[in-house]
Amino acid sequence: MAALGKVYLIGAGPGAQDLITLRGARLLAQADVVLHDALVTPEMLELCNPEAELIPVGKRCGQLSTAQAFINKQMVDNARKFPLVVRLKGGDPMMFGRADEELRALEEAGIEVEVVPGITTALAAAAETKQPLTKRGVSRSVAFFTSSTAPEHDGHTAIPNTDTLVQYMGGREAIATAQRMLEQGRKPETPVVVIENCSRPDQRILRLTLETLARGLGAAHGPVLVMLGEALRRRPHQSRDSDAGQSDEQESEHRRSA
Repeated sequence: MAALGKVYLIGAGPGAQDLITLRGARLLAQADVVLHDALVTPEMLELCNPEAELIPVGKRCGQLSTAQAFINKQMVDNARKFPLVVRLKGGDPMMFGRADEELRALEEAGIEVEVVPGITTALAAAAETKQPLTKRGVSRSVAFFTSSTAPEHDGHTAIPNTDTLVQYMGGREAIATAQRMLEQGRKPETPVVVIENCSRPDQRILRLTLETLARGLGAAHGPVLVMLGEALRRRPHQSRDSDAGQSDEQESEHRRSA
């Protein structure tokens, strides 16, 4: 029986090519096969071994997606044929990436697997906006959640009870979150930061309030993350660095090339 290969679950980070770890980049350069998410950028795929087979296995809300069972089978089948297989996932593999299902499938097949962490989008967003998610005397707790996976109570998605909230895959779901937070007694002026396409050239940042978010959010053209809480309040001397013509309540910031 031929020796089995090894599978690496690698976090690509939030999007920018230079935010993947050195270990992740080194393994991409050696990989025989790379199964990659839809959110992995073309620039990131440039780090792959030129001879590697690249297999898109993306999942995008509202679009045709690859079934998880198929992804699991692809990993197992390729590990039986090649020495080094990479499952490249946006952000960090262990955060909202169905890593448990993929690890189970590989373990059941007797295939060796290693996880290489990546920068999860919430931490990249905090860095891009220069807004720490914790703040002494203001915020001691942070919760990461997503509408599609949070448990439900009384027919509603549960909202974590923490000082700072970070909602992955926010978009329209964040509007409902803001409305319910207001119903629960959160202050209308609570700061909110919305970031779209975090760390990419087309990154967009909106700074608004809980009350403004509850009234609606414009169309998004990429992955959206929403951060809510007093820790997101702008510091007195913090640079605004925003586009002209935007109000303080809903100003837009765009990433500038390094």
